Amino acid sequence: MNQLTFSSWDKLLQTYVDDQGRVAYDRWQQASLPELEQWLMDMGSVDLQQLSKEQAIATLLNLYNALTIRQVLQQYPIASIRPRVLGVPNWPAFLRFFTKTVYSLNGQSVSLNNIEHDILRQRFLDPRIHFALVCASIGCPWLRAEAYLPDKLTEQLDGDCDRFINNPDKVRYDAASQTLYCSKIFKWYKADFLTAAESIVEYCDRYYTAAQIPASAVVVYLPYSWELNQRTSA
Repeated sequence: MNQLTFSSWDKLLQTYVDDQGRVAYDRWQQASLPELEQWLMDMGSVDLQQLSKEQAIATLLNLYNALTIRQVLQQYPIASIRPRVLGVPNWPAFLRFFTKTVYSLNGQSVSLNNIEHDILRQRFLDPRIHFALVCASIGCPWLRAEAYLPDKLTEQLDGDCDRFINNPDKVRYDAASQTLYCSKIFKWYKADFLTAAESIVEYCDRYYTAAQIPASAVVVYLPYSWELNQRTSA
């Protein structure tokens, strides 16, 4: 696959995403939704079976994030991808965000869950993808202001992992209580992380730079924010 395939998506990210992963949804909706639609249309004929592992992963990460943004832009303004009715979370609508068909990839109808669980996690198991898939929420990893590219994929995924684990909003260690506070992403996908490490503590300790985390540390999962990861337009 020619890396230029991602150039339109890359340009959109550079234009509307800041260095903390926040998205200018209002400006994007007003000025560039057609460009996003066109790029997604152009990508629809990609055959994953014809791609290298790196090409396939980069393609799927880019598509997941782009399809998430398109769903938000189609509904914007919203405060969260988890809607509320009379102050109560509307769980069926929230689940549909991930389960409804949103794309045709080489003739196959897919949802966000299909891309994440049925393709990425099943075919290309790599825990680092959980720091690259962004569901438009503050609790998610920061969205990269650039496209994933096959020849930069290892560097980009390592960078995402490092940035996530060294963000105190997502991971922090309290030495006094020997407690590792970490994102619920580590709880939801614990089995994935345990394919690469003996424990969540060990996985985090590989990247955490503020201190060494002892194996005996107690893991406590942080609240997860579903508020939209939006930025205020300049």
